[in-house]
Amino acid sequence: MMISTKGRYALRMMIDLAEHQNCGYVALKDIAARQNISKKYLEQIIPIFNKSDILRTTRGAQGGYMLSKSPEKYTVGEILRLTEGSLAPVHCVAENPEECERSAECATFPIWQGLNKVISEYLDGITLQDILDRQKDRYGNDYII
Repeated sequence: MMISTKGRYALRMMIDLAEHQNCGYVALKDIAARQNISKKYLEQIIPIFNKSDILRTTRGAQGGYMLSKSPEKYTVGEILRLTEGSLAPVHCVAENPEECERSAECATFPIWQGLNKVISEYLDGITLQDILDRQKDRYGNDYII
């Protein structure tokens, strides 16, 4: 399984919005500048999030985007599933798998099920708030005098 550029950029955008949640609506151009991502690329990601109602949007001079919930309510798994679709390592363990005629006697099926479980539990166990807290711990004690 490889996470696409779209998935990685979407996660970075959501982290940026979480970091700036107290700033009101954030313009896409500001996110693009801070994250060094093309604004046009972010414009392709936004419709995915608009369909899921995880962002609030406003138009106009003070327009932009903000999280519709607090950062601890968003998991990395949720964000990546929106952009990537299934995170399953193989099709036969995807969330809506087509019946595999070999699943009953397949020696590798339990391996893929286990890997899928580990991936899902890991990514669903990390929230945007967890990422913010880790960054704070990592850079918060970096004093320069």
